[in-house]
Amino acid sequence: MRKVKIYTDGSSLGNPGAGGWCTLLIYNNHQKLLKGGKKYTTNNEMELKAVLEGLKALKQPVEVYIYTDSKYVANGMNEWIYNWAKNNWKNSKKKDIEHKQIWQQIYNLMKKHKVKVIWIKGHSGHKENELCDKIAKEEAKKFLSK
Repeated sequence: MRKVKIYTDGSSLGNPGAGGWCTLLIYNNHQKLLKGGKKYTTNNEMELKAVLEGLKALKQPVEVYIYTDSKYVANGMNEWIYNWAKNNWKNSKKKDIEHKQIWQQIYNLMKKHKVKVIWIKGHSGHKENELCDKIAKEEAKKFLSK
């Protein structure tokens, strides 16, 4: 099975505010950069969007390592998502989880791949994370003047 690394980051200026996301996919010596943003959003939504777009870009089942500096994403994908799916996407207070539609899409894509999510400390000199952080902020800034 092929192994792919996905580095992700999301940003929100104001939280909520203008947001951006970036995903870097690496397979052997090939790299693909995806990015985008939204006029009014949250940091967590942009973190999730980066992961979602990375998973959507995979053309066939792979072993995928997702690197994120978001504990929300790492914990959500490694632990919480399975209970949410069993509980009809409700939290422990029986309310719909935040960003339900994105989480559902991520969950469905996770079924196609062997997924391992690794939390990395942000702003700690990790080259790919720093690149994604910079691009996510640049994407968010595009929506400040709109």
